[in-house]
Amino acid sequence: MDITFISDTHGLHDRLKLNPGTVLVHAGDITEYGTEEEGVEFLDWFTSQPFTYKIFIGGNHDLFLESLTLREMKKLISANIIYLQNNGTVIEGIKFWGSPVTPYFLGMAFNEREGKEISKTWNKIPFDTDILITHGPPKGILDSGMGCDELLLQINKVRPKIHCFGHVHGHNGMESYNTTKFINASMVNRLNPLENATYKLIGKPITCLLLPTIDTHSINL
Repeated sequence: MDITFISDTHGLHDRLKLNPGTVLVHAGDITEYGTEEEGVEFLDWFTSQPFTYKIFIGGNHDLFLESLTLREMKKLISANIIYLQNNGTVIEGIKFWGSPVTPYFLGMAFNEREGKEISKTWNKIPFDTDILITHGPPKGILDSGMGCDELLLQINKVRPKIHCFGHVHGHNGMESYNTTKFINASMVNRLNPLENATYKLIGKPITCLLLPTIDTHSINL
């Protein structure tokens, strides 16, 4: 199965040109200002992308997603999109699990305090997860020092084949640790808060091939 990973498009999704594939994963921050209007525009674009399956999670900017009830969510998201919020799905034998949660920062969307509070979320990650999707990174991996200690602890227990995240801009790329391939799929650059600047797309979509019947060492990139 080919899986393409993107994250942190912040409203610039329509500038991406994606090659057709089997699974498209977006790891959150689909919006910049967190409005429903931005979210609906993204979902229209996401629905039209040339992939058999499309999965996304929210991010700390996506305030409208945090405010939606389950009934409102079902009305908003089309049938060919899978939205994960601390839950999972199975596609062609591959087990995905996704969470929008990040450590507390300015009271943005899906923030939880580090320590016991955020650990309650990470402890929900099933031990048979193949592909873990979180908005934020684990501590020390493509994170510019902003990763979560508790998330890294849980990953060391679960050891998914692939862990995709974003949140930390300007670190688009891959690293391997133990038996897990880590992917920071953030698409945009970092901004200097002292400059009146806007985001630019600088990252590249990252595509992996994962087969459900092979071991964790058999990931082709």
